[in-house]
Amino acid sequence: MPILNKDMTLCISLSARPSNNGTRFHNHLYGQLDLNWIYKAFAPTNLEQAIAGVRGLGIRGCAISMPYKEDVIALVDEMDPSAKAIDSVNTIVNTDGHLKAYNTDYTAIEQLLATNAVPTDYSVLVQGAGGMAKATVAALRDAGFTDVTVLARNEAAGRALADQYGFQWRAAIDGGTAGLIINVTPLGMAGGAEADTVAFPAEAIEAARLVFDVVALPAETPLIKAARAAGKPVITGAEVATIQALEQFVLYTGVRPTPDQVRAAEEFMRAQ
Repeated sequence: MPILNKDMTLCISLSARPSNNGTRFHNHLYGQLDLNWIYKAFAPTNLEQAIAGVRGLGIRGCAISMPYKEDVIALVDEMDPSAKAIDSVNTIVNTDGHLKAYNTDYTAIEQLLATNAVPTDYSVLVQGAGGMAKATVAALRDAGFTDVTVLARNEAAGRALADQYGFQWRAAIDGGTAGLIINVTPLGMAGGAEADTVAFPAEAIEAARLVFDVVALPAETPLIKAARAAGKPVITGAEVATIQALEQFVLYTGVRPTPDQVRAAEEFMRAQ
């Protein structure tokens, strides 16, 4: 990485619980590609002031994580169709003070469902109704899944999300099972009060044919560990993090790294 200098381009991430995933991934790629860029993670105390800082300081890119993916919409100038279609933002690109919002979470979910050849006749339980849940449910609908239930304690948010895509809502799992279970809540996320919580009960894990956790830190969440112990195939949040971060990198820099460069950055990210 170059020595800090006045010509260096800055990209950042905003999250209530920042991790080093994006920092390590992006900075490793900057080094491989000899770019005079740097990436830093922040936990904002005031979202509106943070986005004003992005604009005013000429920060090129800004990744948006839980719980700001919806709140940030009112603070940008333009919504790309990828974000507008699901009312959720995970990426902001600043071009001369014009802030355009995107969503690369959808791309990551879409790609992982396809590359893992997940059968669309699986019943699905999606736990959560926030910004990441919106990307996940939209990707499921667009991939051809029809039997999807949104599990959310917030009835207004859960019903609205389910109704938007023609799916069902329930407040809690209540003994329900499905072929595919997906956690899109902070349950199991490092640093939180529920870091040790397994996002689904044992009977749901046992009945599932595939377990998917979007939580990226740790890569082996309590849910993923429980699924592996039960002999279930899994899709991890670390995989989501790599794909969505790569697409962010391309949006920020205009450069698409080679697969080998991405692999090296991913390995560096996971080695923390």
